[in-house]
Amino acid sequence: MATRFSDHLRQLTRHPKLLAWLLVPFILMYCSQAAGNDTAAAPVVTTIAKEAIDVIWLTTAAALVFLMQMGFAFLESGSSRAKNCVNVMIKNFMDVCLGSIIFWAIGFGLMFGANPTGWFGQSGYFMHAAGSWDYSFLLFQMMFAATAATIASGAMAERARFHAYLVLAVIIIAFVYPLFGSWAWGSYYEGTGWLAELGFIDFAGSSVVHSVGGWAALAAIIILGPRTGRFSRDGKVHEIAGHNLNFVVLGGFILWFGWFGFNGGSTTGADVSIGLINLNTQLAAAAGGAGALLFATITGKPLLVVNIVNGVLAGLVAITAGCASMEPLFAVFTGLSAAFVYSYFAQFLIWLKIDDVVGAVAVHGAAGAWGTLCAGLFLRDNLFDIDVISVQLLGIVSCFAWAFGATFAIAWVINKSIGLRADILHEQRGLDFTEHAEVAYPEFHQQTYYSKQNLETIDRE
Repeated sequence: MATRFSDHLRQLTRHPKLLAWLLVPFILMYCSQAAGNDTAAAPVVTTIAKEAIDVIWLTTAAALVFLMQMGFAFLESGSSRAKNCVNVMIKNFMDVCLGSIIFWAIGFGLMFGANPTGWFGQSGYFMHAAGSWDYSFLLFQMMFAATAATIASGAMAERARFHAYLVLAVIIIAFVYPLFGSWAWGSYYEGTGWLAELGFIDFAGSSVVHSVGGWAALAAIIILGPRTGRFSRDGKVHEIAGHNLNFVVLGGFILWFGWFGFNGGSTTGADVSIGLINLNTQLAAAAGGAGALLFATITGKPLLVVNIVNGVLAGLVAITAGCASMEPLFAVFTGLSAAFVYSYFAQFLIWLKIDDVVGAVAVHGAAGAWGTLCAGLFLRDNLFDIDVISVQLLGIVSCFAWAFGATFAIAWVINKSIGLRADILHEQRGLDFTEHAEVAYPEFHQQTYYSKQNLETIDRE
């Protein structure tokens, strides 16, 4: 018997293909058993990989939003005169430096901490000993907070005292911005904001970030007053041109690029919806530029570079609320109409003799409010629902009342205590020299000397 078995085995070895086919059932059985033993581990591996991918996307988006600070710096500096561009640039730098620290310490807790009342967060301050996802989310939101303050800095350019501005910016980031954010975006831990509970739609912050910054800017420039020479006593308007339109265009392009992280990153994870979100972002921006062109053509006004760039930015601001919840056709309409909203509101401010150097109030405040309304009007599968629109209008009014009212009170106190407005002599000489003792273009300032005597003369005056 043993001899017959060995004979059969020798015959099988002479036919390897036959032997392989006989072994297939045993191999399949082993693989199925091994897979069955690993089914418990598979979801764990998948979850870990998904979290890693989400963290990578969120931190990449945070870097894109951080890049927007460069865009703001170029846009605001180019829109200002050469004698003030260092002052504008360093304000943008300090917004990020001080804003990051104060938002980590206070702002994040107020905005995203446990919110049982619906009005403000009560935990999450000075975040430490947290998970990797918590830190990633904090980093992303930190970039948003800096953006809100930077919006105000451009409107206030060329006549605000540097240290007084920093005090105002820190308070905006610590309290004004996060409190409305808590109402609209609710809690990261438990509870929710009262506006979020009602169903308020603001996916990436047309109101939470941009309108808050825009209405805060409006309050601040009302307290500051216009730049010297902007409006004459007989009501005539004098244009004060910026020193570098190339900076304005470059800043606009950088902001446009960063917006893909601003809106796409608001998914807070790698999600298939990012494609539609960023498509809507692109279409609204392009339509905003086309809208600015159309407005100039209809009204017969000059086709100015600043207005084209601001038209694009108005489209970006407006789509930020509804980029995840409307179809591309409505994204185009939102961006196109936002350019008209910006253009008319900018003219309205000039009629009121309110001086906004970069058009921040019209771009971020007015276009942000319009975009928030569009998010309710064009909600996918629920167009023109009066209940949705009513909640959006409530959020828009609440945003204006809080951001404008709170910032106006804070700016008034700062102005009365330490002084928000620079001296007229300092304004005439340029804040680069009087606030920082340096200039960006020395060849343009041959009458300015970095001497102790000059600094002492300015201090006495």
